[in-house]
Amino acid sequence: MSNFIQKYNIPGPRYTSYPTVPYWNEACFTVDSYKETLIRSFNESNASEGISLYIHLPFCESLCTFCACHKRITKKHAVEGPYIDAVIKEWNMYLELLGSKPRIREIHLGGGTPTFFSTENLTRLLRAIFDTSEIAPDHEFSFEGHPNNTRREHLETLYELGFRRVSFGVQDYDPVVQKAIHRIQPYENVFNVTDASRKIGYHSISHDLIFGLPFQTWKSMEATIKRTISLKPDRLAFYSYAHVPWLKGVGQRGFDENDLPSGEEKRALYENGKKLLEELGYVEIGMDHFALPTDELYQSMLNKKLHRNFMGYTSSSTQLMIGLGVSAISDSWYAFAQNEKVIEDYYARLEKNELPLYRGHILDQEDLIIRRHILNLMCLQSTRWDQPEQQFPELPQVVERLREMETDGLIKILPNGIDITEAGRTFSRNICMAFDLRMLREQPGTRIFSMTV
Repeated sequence: MSNFIQKYNIPGPRYTSYPTVPYWNEACFTVDSYKETLIRSFNESNASEGISLYIHLPFCESLCTFCACHKRITKKHAVEGPYIDAVIKEWNMYLELLGSKPRIREIHLGGGTPTFFSTENLTRLLRAIFDTSEIAPDHEFSFEGHPNNTRREHLETLYELGFRRVSFGVQDYDPVVQKAIHRIQPYENVFNVTDASRKIGYHSISHDLIFGLPFQTWKSMEATIKRTISLKPDRLAFYSYAHVPWLKGVGQRGFDENDLPSGEEKRALYENGKKLLEELGYVEIGMDHFALPTDELYQSMLNKKLHRNFMGYTSSSTQLMIGLGVSAISDSWYAFAQNEKVIEDYYARLEKNELPLYRGHILDQEDLIIRRHILNLMCLQSTRWDQPEQQFPELPQVVERLREMETDGLIKILPNGIDITEAGRTFSRNICMAFDLRMLREQPGTRIFSMTV
């Protein structure tokens, strides 16, 4: 395994979408064409499966320097009200465009720090959505909580509003690592919010851990995993630190490149961490994700209903996902569209009564075929092309690119498809890259992706 990790640990996308954002054809994107795909997708799917909402809440009181998300650092909570007003206005614009009441299947509150906002403002936002929608009986509502500022009031209020999943960013318990990444977060805070969530009734509690952070050693990583397991979260995300300083700058980070684990040390963190998680009862669900067998994400994997989108892995899927808030990305299946990334620009577009979009991509027929194959690989660990609608002219070249991975035991090439082996699950991103025609035709001149492991 170590030799394969060394061989295949190259820059590559995480494939929360295809095409990936750097390869969107922005020149051919228009807001009107996006609206057409949005209405088409809504009409095709709303009555049956409903739609998903991703709501980006960007404010944080402190900068975590490992983070590449779009955020605004401030301690001034007066920013909450105007932002909630803006998101509600954006939602109302979508309602007018869709023309009929949406059926909400999924909501995810991401950030930033959603629990930066008061319960009153979160309630006002969600009530504005609920009062204009139908809520699906099998809805799945989730939010990201910061252990340092998620109060019991947050947990109780969101539970009353239908939320049953919560994810807490833990990252690492070692004080040296925490200081370097500007994320001072005692174990006691994580214990308190996890314990409170369980007592209130949340049925899926997730913790995020990151390997490859500055000053991490296997000894400290092992201690973090064992402390995490003592709380027995239902799900775990075990992410590789995406060191992309060309995107996020150095900020307030208390480290430089020399403080990061070497390639060999980082590989050991991953291999040992994965082994320990599995020994302690967690099952690898997909790339970076683990769950207890009692969690619905595991059940979705067994039932081949696992889905992946900009929110990561989910246990249910919808054809249409609308992104609300600054930098949020919408996915109509036939198109992607991203909101303005600067809050002032986001507000300015809304003041002009315009959807606050600044870029996007309309998928052509080839994109749609490749997208399905990559989604199958990321979620089902296999894909097939026995039907004409699953085939594309460059398929023979894709198969040839996969031959070496078959020799290495990572996949099995079948007459009409491929299966990823148990050994190959770690290299799902690499396998998907063989299908990524847009990236292969336009190789980046500079590095734009994090390493695959």
